[in-house]
Amino acid sequence: MSSKDHHYNVRLEWTGNTGVGTPSYAGYERAYTLRVNGKPAIMGSSDPVFRGDAARWNPADLLVASLSACHHLWYLHLCADAGVCVIAYSDDASGVEAENEDGSGQFTAVVLRPTVTITGASDREKAKSLHHDAASFCFIARSMNFPVGHEPTIIVQD
Repeated sequence: MSSKDHHYNVRLEWTGNTGVGTPSYAGYERAYTLRVNGKPAIMGSSDPVFRGDAARWNPADLLVASLSACHHLWYLHLCADAGVCVIAYSDDASGVEAENEDGSGQFTAVVLRPTVTITGASDREKAKSLHHDAASFCFIARSMNFPVGHEPTIIVQD
């Protein structure tokens, strides 16, 4: 283990036991709570397609959100270092998950669609190219075995 290793501890507690455990696939709820010390809890479930609660975060939502957030944070860091002044950032990220015949599945792609507003004194082309650099630094994206694409929109504010 190097001195640069970072460790993350998450506690998942299943809260979907209706009093009888898991007597059948339809006989229990998919609800769970994620906790990290000192942070608000995240209420989770499976996707509604898999008998989950649509009002709760599902693992696929969390994966796409993690990719979006990681890219965003690296992008802002790289822009600050490069003299590109970002004044607004949003992302409409989406992911594709393929289900196999046997019920297993995997993500096949995620596309990030950040809209970035920069100051007029900033270099628009540099702002665009830094998305590629952010992708190469993002720990989460580097850990995926599927493509994570980027379709940025750069707005220059005068």
